[in-house]
Amino acid sequence: MEQTSSGDARHDPRGRRRAGNDIKAALRDLRIQLALLNHQVGGKLALKDVDLDCLDVLARSGPLTPSTLARQAGLHPATLTGILDRLERGGWITRDRARGDRRSISIRVLPDRGVEVFRLYQPMISAMDDLLDGYSEEELDVIAGFLRRSTEAGRTSTEKLAGQDS
Repeated sequence: MEQTSSGDARHDPRGRRRAGNDIKAALRDLRIQLALLNHQVGGKLALKDVDLDCLDVLARSGPLTPSTLARQAGLHPATLTGILDRLERGGWITRDRARGDRRSISIRVLPDRGVEVFRLYQPMISAMDDLLDGYSEEELDVIAGFLRRSTEAGRTSTEKLAGQDS
């Protein structure tokens, strides 16, 4: 059987299926490694995995209302209340009253505590920086696009699965 050149690889169904399966397996392995890393970081900070998730959403999206945080973190509002109480007691977050509407609350991460989390993730951040240095800007654009589309596929799948519970 004739070998295909790398340019023809996208037309070889078996090779394409094999490459796709390799990518999916690598994503599963990455998910596990990131979960293990998050668990270790949480253990060092006496935080649960879900606490870290909430801190990450808050750090990335800025101050949020409890309902927005619950939606972005995929949590039931009643569950979020306990998490926020725990994070506030631990000195990780603060709840601020909105200036325009005294009934509305905004939650934010306290900056000095965010530095603690960043410090523990720094070895992974540095390793990723080193890894990414080996790719061209065009390759990085392809990788970033793939990851964004994969995240959206995951979000859509999650929403469909959650809708089946109704």
